[in-house]
Amino acid sequence: MKLENAFEVPLPPPEAWALLLDIERIAPCLPGASITEIVDQNNYKGEVALRLGPVALSFVGKVTFVETDDDKRRARIKAQGTDSKGRGGANADVRFAIEAAGAGSKVIIETDLSLFGSIAQYGRGVSIIEDTAQALIGEFADNLARQLSQSRAAPGPGDGAPQAKPISGFRLMFRVLWNAIKRAFGGGR
Repeated sequence: MKLENAFEVPLPPPEAWALLLDIERIAPCLPGASITEIVDQNNYKGEVALRLGPVALSFVGKVTFVETDDDKRRARIKAQGTDSKGRGGANADVRFAIEAAGAGSKVIIETDLSLFGSIAQYGRGVSIIEDTAQALIGEFADNLARQLSQSRAAPGPGDGAPQAKPISGFRLMFRVLWNAIKRAFGGGR
């Protein structure tokens, strides 16, 4: 399944590029994500927890930077994760690029996602997966903007990245439901 998302950051492209390659700094901005091991500069192990109503999903896996083009500010990442309860997993081939947008930058993300095992049943509706991905990207962008504003407001030694809380299942499901309603009445995509 192909997913396309985008968000903006209030940094010029060179700074936005450096920030997005700083996995240790940005991982806490993704709701429910944490880095568990830095294998090397291109390989990371981590966990992602997500609650969708009564269904709690917890993925453990790895992320690898396959390609990085500093001149064009483009990268390709492969991510693989399996559910800790053995219900299946996900593989993603993610490409992101940064382009100038006003005084800041726009981050464009293209994901080729495949789900397997019983987890694939949760994602049978493509629109639900798209809406969930958009909600997660939105939370990530909000957390990243908050982190940037805090680091600019109070720089100094010992400042750490704020930890993102796992995304609320209720808030996520509300966004997904709202987007489905808008599409049904011709107000969305």
